[in-house]
Amino acid sequence: MTAPLTALIVDDEALARRGLRLRLAAIDDVRVVTECANGREALTAIARHCPDVVFLDIQMPGLDGFDVVRELQADSMPLIVFVTAFDRYAVNAFEVHAVDYLLKPVEQARLEAAVNKARALRDVAEQRDQKSRLLDLIVALTGHSPASIEAMADARTGATFSERLTIRDGEHTVLAAVQDIAWIDAAGDYMCIHVGGKTHVMRITMNELQARLDPALFLRIHRSTLVNANHVVQIDAHVNGEYFLELSAGMRLKVSRGCRAAVARFLPH
Repeated sequence: MTAPLTALIVDDEALARRGLRLRLAAIDDVRVVTECANGREALTAIARHCPDVVFLDIQMPGLDGFDVVRELQADSMPLIVFVTAFDRYAVNAFEVHAVDYLLKPVEQARLEAAVNKARALRDVAEQRDQKSRLLDLIVALTGHSPASIEAMADARTGATFSERLTIRDGEHTVLAAVQDIAWIDAAGDYMCIHVGGKTHVMRITMNELQARLDPALFLRIHRSTLVNANHVVQIDAHVNGEYFLELSAGMRLKVSRGCRAAVARFLPH
């Protein structure tokens, strides 16, 4: 049985902490260990409770969210989900390898997606030690990463693009049909594959994975996000020129300014 995902909430606003706790309480197998009102409290609580994931506000007096991340030691680093009212911090958030970036007020669907990513990444971290020796052996014998070997195997069989992804999950191997994948986003050195309401984690870079996927099917809407065009059910344009994509699974994703051409095919001419 999988252990509950332990979570820590950090926000200088009591109302925001309460709201996030209530939303997390509606998600199965999530246990909030404590709440903190500032960065110093957060560092102490992380050392004491060793939570799986920290929902961390960015703008706080004293130590802000980025300061908290910089103060943490690598061997005690929990998964980080930034929660803020300002989207201008998004690039910095992903540069420090945050699991996700949630805008206030937090939507339940986005929160559940972030929890799924955190849970999948935690499980990968728990399996990393037992897999590391095998991965090191593969690299030593071939000189290539496992992802590169799979890509070369596809090329030898004459496949231009992958029809399914082989995702190793501990002792199990998941075969994900590419057409069923709704969207993909990066989390540090891993890719989170969202398919059939589940999140699977694949050890591969964004560029390696994108090279294996049909560009006519998968749209790059952000430096860290790919979307399956067949799963887009609605496009919302905003007055500032931004677009939001609504997927068949209910997820709502923002198109970055540099990737707006990705949605041009859907718009009336």
